Amino acid sequence: MTRRISWTLLAVLVLAQICYPLTTGDTRAGLTVATVVLGWLLSVGHALLSRGPRVAAALVAVATGGGFAIEAIGVATGVPFGSYDYSGELGPKLAGVPLIIPLAWTWMAWPAWLAAVRLTGGNAATADGGSGSAVGRRVGRIALATVGLAAWDLFLDPQMVAEGYWVWRDATPALPGLAGIPLSNYLGWLLFAVLMMSALRPLAGPAAAHTDRRDHPMVALYLWTYFSSILAHAVFLDLPASALWGAAGMAVTAVPLAVTVLRVRRGRDTDHVDHQPHRPGVDATR
Repeated sequence: MTRRISWTLLAVLVLAQICYPLTTGDTRAGLTVATVVLGWLLSVGHALLSRGPRVAAALVAVATGGGFAIEAIGVATGVPFGSYDYSGELGPKLAGVPLIIPLAWTWMAWPAWLAAVRLTGGNAATADGGSGSAVGRRVGRIALATVGLAAWDLFLDPQMVAEGYWVWRDATPALPGLAGIPLSNYLGWLLFAVLMMSALRPLAGPAAAHTDRRDHPMVALYLWTYFSSILAHAVFLDLPASALWGAAGMAVTAVPLAVTVLRVRRGRDTDHVDHQPHRPGVDATR
């Protein structure tokens, strides 16, 4: 049931994202809002159905609540992202922050966390022991999850700024090719992402420290976001610089994750072939 619901929501989300570059103006803004809401429902719903209310509540508290708090501070003070203002195209605001913005943090925080868990040996047998190696695994997990989430902004901010959804008062210094967005924005994302990922596991409990087959839709979501963003920015949105920066940044988590998925699939295919019954009289090499 968990996987069926998650796969269905993911399919709807993918369809909405495919439609995004085909629209303009108010339609595109409405589609942006709908996509973020779908992403939030997908990640929070998956956390709830696969791991229970404690994990879902922790995700909402850390990512949605924390995301709103840091955005409100950012709009009011310019810390830690730099001075910026949101337009009115993304729906209702509270404290100057469109309500969908913290939902976006949540949407990508959960798959980034699960990707990091999978890459750091997160299964029932190895999840969070007390040894030194377990401590190193937890540190590596937080680091991978942090980069996996924060690097997404190398795609997101250039796209949203190009649409006029928010604007920076002072956009210097900036990354080469990404004019209009200060370097402080990406550093702020890194800072908040590491705080978020550090808090998620203690609040969520041991259920968030391992992965299994129920998490396949979240793995697919993360990889889809990575590869589709490269394609969209390079081909459809005329944002080649952000395509390159985002490809390089998210590759830290996405590429090892893709390799891991491919290895597992190849291993299963090999096992399937090796266990095929031999039929006498049939040439196995034909």
